[in-house]
Amino acid sequence: MTQAPDPDGAEAAAHPAARPAACTPSSSLLPSPAQPRPLGGAAWAGRRIGLLGGSFNPAHEGHRHISLMALKRLGLDQVWWLVTPQNPLKSAADTAALELRVATAQARARHPRIVVTALETQLGTRYTAETLAELRRRFPRTRFVWLMGADNLRQIPHWRGWTRIFGMVPVAVFPRHPYAIPALVGKAARRFARDRVDAGRSRELPLREPPAWVFLDGPLHPASATEIRRRGDSRAWAGKTGVPVAGVAASGGKADRAPHHGT
Repeated sequence: MTQAPDPDGAEAAAHPAARPAACTPSSSLLPSPAQPRPLGGAAWAGRRIGLLGGSFNPAHEGHRHISLMALKRLGLDQVWWLVTPQNPLKSAADTAALELRVATAQARARHPRIVVTALETQLGTRYTAETLAELRRRFPRTRFVWLMGADNLRQIPHWRGWTRIFGMVPVAVFPRHPYAIPALVGKAARRFARDRVDAGRSRELPLREPPAWVFLDGPLHPASATEIRRRGDSRAWAGKTGVPVAGVAASGGKADRAPHHGT
């Protein structure tokens, strides 16, 4: 998911989500095909969906680790990986082509309840707050939870409309070394301190009215997109995707050198 500083620093009013369904349907009843479509909101009514946004440049086992943790700890039906077309804060030359990033993410996901999508290209949105607003409009009866690492909790005050994000959907934060402690005493955590949910009640999070957020402590995963690109590890792109190694250079130029926060 792409971010940019809020140019005027304004904090837009929160938009309360629709009331939750009484219970969560069995995941065996999930619609087929599983790929969400912007006009298919009715098929997802009552579902609990985690949203993991980012560049996925490239996707790696850390993304899968967080997703599996979210499925279990939050009682989600699915996790959608929202592969952003282009982060406006990063050079296009430093980001691999969307097609390659999606293909790599699909190869890394390896789970029937992790769905890789480039929905932003269909929604026509660029920033997280815009994307969440459109998803809530098009999927009004779906219970979305925004998933992010502690590094993003620390720097989310620099995102455009960041308070709207907390006002639109519950948020689940996952540990990421060495950001957890600074993030938990940072601006966002202080601003929404009263809305923090105890980790022992994390399965209630998708049903809570925002703002509501939880920090889910647990085992860390060492994978980092930044380190993968620093090493220039082409296997991280082509290893299981069926995409030729040459496609990395052709798709993004210096895709192994960009600074990144792991998504």
